[in-house]
Amino acid sequence: MMSLWIGSAAALASTISFAPQAWKIIKTAETKDISTGMYVITVMAFALWGAYGLMLAKWPLVVSNAICLVLSGFILVMKILPAAKKKRVGRKIKQSIP
Repeated sequence: MMSLWIGSAAALASTISFAPQAWKIIKTAETKDISTGMYVITVMAFALWGAYGLMLAKWPLVVSNAICLVLSGFILVMKILPAAKKKRVGRKIKQSIP
């Protein structure tokens, strides 16, 4: 039972850890200080962890890593987009949030 709580806490922490960075990028459209290489590896890692979870049919692994994959993938895409497109994406996201 303790392992379930620890695993759940780890999944939650991993999942929400990308939200502040993603939100900052949405607000500022600034990514110059973010390492592209690190995010390429991170996105790859979450995709692999998700595949591993699917192979084991461990849905907590699949769900938490899928969410992390989306958030880290967003950050990576924003990192490689030209500045004007980053600003457009940020504006559209901000406008869609009530």
